[in-house]
Amino acid sequence: MLKDITLGQFFPGNTIVHWLDPRTKLALMVVYITALFMAKGLASYVFMLTVLIGCLALSKIKPKSVLRGLRPIFIIILITMILNIFFVRGETVVFEYRFIVVTKEGLITAIFMASRLIMLIISTFLLTYTTSPITLTDGLEKILNPLKKIKMPVHEFAMMMSIALRFIPTLIEETDKIISAQKSRGADFETGGLIKRAKALLPIVIPLFISAFRRADELATAMECRCYHGGEGRTRMTELRFSLRDYVAFVFGAAIITAVIFLNRVDIPWL
Repeated sequence: MLKDITLGQFFPGNTIVHWLDPRTKLALMVVYITALFMAKGLASYVFMLTVLIGCLALSKIKPKSVLRGLRPIFIIILITMILNIFFVRGETVVFEYRFIVVTKEGLITAIFMASRLIMLIISTFLLTYTTSPITLTDGLEKILNPLKKIKMPVHEFAMMMSIALRFIPTLIEETDKIISAQKSRGADFETGGLIKRAKALLPIVIPLFISAFRRADELATAMECRCYHGGEGRTRMTELRFSLRDYVAFVFGAAIITAVIFLNRVDIPWL
C-alpha cells in the first residue's frame, strides 16, 4: 500500500506538458482547481473530466501510475461518499429503514464530492509527475519574488517545499523497509482491535522519526559544506522563460474558466 503513494515522484518525458514552464503549470493547476470548485452541474463536471483526461494523454503518464496513486486515498473517498449519502437530506427518498434515510439529493452530492476530490488529487499528481522538484522550486520562487520586497524568505520557503516533495518517496520507501524488518521479527500489524493496531505502530513510528531527523541532519551538513547561503547571489543553469506554448496554455486556462461558467447555465439532470 505504501508503494502506491506516488505524490512527489517525477516521471521524465518529452511531451508538451513536460516542456511547459513550471510557473505556467502552477498557474494552470490553480485555474483548474478554481474551475473545479466553480463547477455545479453534470455538464461542467464532464467537461472538467475531459480536460483532465486530455492533459494526462498529452503528458503520456500511464493510467496505471495515476490509479496506483489513488489507491491509498480510496478510504477517504469512500468515507466522504458515505457521509454525504446519509447526512444530506432531500425531498426524493430512495431508501428508508428506521433512522437511515437515503435521498436522491444525497446520492448526487456524494457523486459530486467524490468526483471533485478525485479530479483534484489527479491534477496535483499531474503537476509533480511532469515537473522535477528543482524546476518546481525555481518556478515557485519566481512567482513569489514580489514578496521579497516585504522581507519574506521566498527562496527558503520554495526550498522547503521542494525538499518536502523530494523526500516523500524516500520516507515511504524507508517506512516500507521498517515494516518489513519488524514483520521479520514477528511483529503483527494486521490482527487485533484498533487500540492494539495503534500500539503496534510504535515500532514503526519511532525508527521512522529517527531516520527522518538523521536525513535532515545529513542534508543540512551537506548544504553547509557546499557553502549554501540561500537565494542571495544564486545563479541557475537554466533560466526560466515563457515561450509561445506557455501563452497558448494561459489562453487554454482562460477558456476553461469561461467554459465552466457557460456550462453551469446548462441544466442536465443527473437521473
